[in-house]
Amino acid sequence: MRREVRALLHVLLGAAVLHISLFSELYLRYVRKELRPYLIASGLLLVVVGLVGAAVAAQELLRPGRRTGAEDGHDHGHGAPRTAWLLLLPVLAIYLLQPRALGAFTAQHSDSTAAEPADPAGGFGPLPANGPVALRLADFDARAVWDTSGSLKGRQVRLTGFATPGPGGGSWYLTRLTITCCAADAQTSKVEVHDVDAPPEGTWVEVTGTWQPDGRSGAVPALAADRVRRIAEPGDPYE
Repeated sequence: MRREVRALLHVLLGAAVLHISLFSELYLRYVRKELRPYLIASGLLLVVVGLVGAAVAAQELLRPGRRTGAEDGHDHGHGAPRTAWLLLLPVLAIYLLQPRALGAFTAQHSDSTAAEPADPAGGFGPLPANGPVALRLADFDARAVWDTSGSLKGRQVRLTGFATPGPGGGSWYLTRLTITCCAADAQTSKVEVHDVDAPPEGTWVEVTGTWQPDGRSGAVPALAADRVRRIAEPGDPYE
């Protein structure tokens, strides 16, 4: 691969990273918002590397007495592996395809996880006195499984996620994906919703209801729903 082509690929890739991290929120489909500064720095570095490479290539082309590969019997285009062209794939994906965030398909093919609190011995903090209490789905699952004080008992909560079908098609889950760093480490949080009909699979909803300590599916916490409201997909789809 010629040096000027490699430089162009670096510039295009850097510009694509800057496009999703500076001028839109597309980066939230791939990583947590805390990583935005690192994406911006990486994009700028790629652009600078590409521009420097282009400048060096231009100097070589303009150098007096420069001999071409055909004249000196050597091919100067074999210095980089063919795999360097793979740099073009993320550029095309960002500009042309714009992949969607992970959603219902991923959730259905992964196990539900109720994260243990960072300090199990310290317990959970008290919930606000007035309800319904807005909770992250992962936090609701953790309290339902690990909180021995029963802070959820009798409390009305408000949870946000997307609908996925339950086992056998007779129930449905409110589901949310949680990422630690990027979409590759996504974990699934689920709540089995009772007393209301299931929305279409993948529909984003806000569910208000009360925790049921004895859910039918055992491992997945259950919620007796009082209200289900359809909402637009959040700008940041992960918790």
